[in-house]
Amino acid sequence: MASRPPTSNSPGQNSAKNSHGIYNNTVIQLPPPLRTSSDFQPSLPETPESSTPPICEKPAPYRTSSSSILPATPEPSVASATLVDGGDLERQNINSTTSLESAVFDLADGHEHHDKFEVTWDGLDDPQNPQNWGIARKGALLVTVAVQTLIVILYSTSFLSGSRGMMEDFGIEKKMTMTLGMTIYLFGLACGPLVLAPMSEIYGRRPVYNTTLGLFTILILPACLARNYQTILAVRFLAAFVGSVTICNAPGSLGDIFDGDMRSLSFSLYALAAMNGPVLGPLMGGFVFQRLGWRWLAWIVFIASALLWLIGLFNRETYAPILLRRKASHLRKTTGDPRYRSRFCPAPDAPRMTTGSPAFWRMLGSNIARPIIMGVTEPICVFWELYVAVIYGILYLCFVGYPIIFLEVRGWQPGIAGLAFLGIGVGTITAVVSDPLSCKIYNMHKPDPETGRRPPEARIAVLLFASAIIPLSLFWFAWTGSPRTIHYIWPILAGIPYGLGNTLIFLQGNNYLVECYDRYAASALAGNSVARSLLGGILPLVGGQMYYKLGPNWAGTLVACLALVLMPIPWCFYRWGKEIRKRSPMLRRLQEEKMRDEEVLREVDERRRRMRVGGGGGGGGGTLEKVEA
Repeated sequence: MASRPPTSNSPGQNSAKNSHGIYNNTVIQLPPPLRTSSDFQPSLPETPESSTPPICEKPAPYRTSSSSILPATPEPSVASATLVDGGDLERQNINSTTSLESAVFDLADGHEHHDKFEVTWDGLDDPQNPQNWGIARKGALLVTVAVQTLIVILYSTSFLSGSRGMMEDFGIEKKMTMTLGMTIYLFGLACGPLVLAPMSEIYGRRPVYNTTLGLFTILILPACLARNYQTILAVRFLAAFVGSVTICNAPGSLGDIFDGDMRSLSFSLYALAAMNGPVLGPLMGGFVFQRLGWRWLAWIVFIASALLWLIGLFNRETYAPILLRRKASHLRKTTGDPRYRSRFCPAPDAPRMTTGSPAFWRMLGSNIARPIIMGVTEPICVFWELYVAVIYGILYLCFVGYPIIFLEVRGWQPGIAGLAFLGIGVGTITAVVSDPLSCKIYNMHKPDPETGRRPPEARIAVLLFASAIIPLSLFWFAWTGSPRTIHYIWPILAGIPYGLGNTLIFLQGNNYLVECYDRYAASALAGNSVARSLLGGILPLVGGQMYYKLGPNWAGTLVACLALVLMPIPWCFYRWGKEIRKRSPMLRRLQEEKMRDEEVLREVDERRRRMRVGGGGGGGGGTLEKVEA
């Protein structure tokens, strides 16, 4: 348990206590960021703990995850605090420069202001801290969440492999009706994270995983035994809704247990499973349908998800705020002293938020509305959502176009036709394993002279290549898939550059949004995810008719032209991204706040260094030792 010096703005002086007993400092009037399953990590903030792809640079040297000289609660942290203001529970940014400066001067003057009742980790090597777990336990959790995500995403596309069997059994004549099953599933994946992401803040990651993945397993069963197609459509939406917890919470879980270079590696391994899920669906589904029938497509997912759910029951909680709340609660019970609290505990007289309470519904409404508002008011979000959504929609359009090319035009059997997706799979794997090269290209970019850091646009350098090869690969596929006299290897090889470009855009595009919006990245990524899944579900509905009416060659050309028209978007952001960011009031004020915080933190670091070298003077060294304990 570490102690921290309170600031000079102690409660009752310059802080105002709201109606729920939480002290508020000056609040910067920015739209509050999305409450997600990966917020509120116990570290000094610079990069948000959202669901992010790998970040190349290591954390700044003055960041720490186990101890801090920040003021103790109820003063808010640098990044954010959970405020209950006027009955509305929402996360808002706090201008805590004053608090940081107070901490600096307290250390420098040797003032022994400590809150011995604040509960934190017991030092840097506390075994209860998930980041100090052994590599075997961390690896087991990584494999579990990655395979769970793989199964959930795989089920979105394996469904189409059994279309012929379902059409015969249920008397369905239109193939577009079968595509509706994939569309409904993607809609569920789009809606689920908006509701499920904040749940881990209330209950922790482990109970949310266990509950939702248990429900996912149960909801697969009706599809295995369905007597009509309507039942399958209904349960597919619900299954995708609860199964989306793997998409929104899994990256946060990895961020809980990995740090530095290991975090980047873990995200790459996770992306390998998540990005290959859509491709493995038809690869596996074709052979399963050909040998066992369409119902076994659901039975295999049911068996796999049940086994993974059972394995997940043995995983421990990883979300640090929940663990520290439990530790504080245990100390209050064992000592009988109600003063033991962590920085993540609500104020003693604040009402507890539970599922179904008014505060809960307000938080949920805010989570749903905020990404939509940012998606129509922030130029970066507007155009980036459009571009990524179209590229992702084209991926799911392939699951309609490939069967037409290889099953109907070339007359392949379902199992062999699924192998045509190997090209896209190889491209996806190539993009993930080439992440070190992407990081090297990023690190070669010149820093911004105003900030001393590489600008977010440095992430787009790789995307200039990706945006060019995608339309090229689509033109390639359009004019080699048909007629059948052209060797089959050429349309399969066309999938490699498409899979490579699509995955690079997904990974580095998310990195770009994270670096632009920092602590608001969760909202930006949520809006991007919703747009991506919605368009990924809509395009396949019209794709089949387009291929039949225009023919495979001209339908593929139309899709390639769409990607070509949108290609300038990443090029424009690479060239004028800085000017666009400067015109955004949200990003401009966020950048000012970050620069203030970083300046104060550097001053803190310098004073700590001087105290170590010179003994601190006037008892300052003793104060620092107690703080770092």
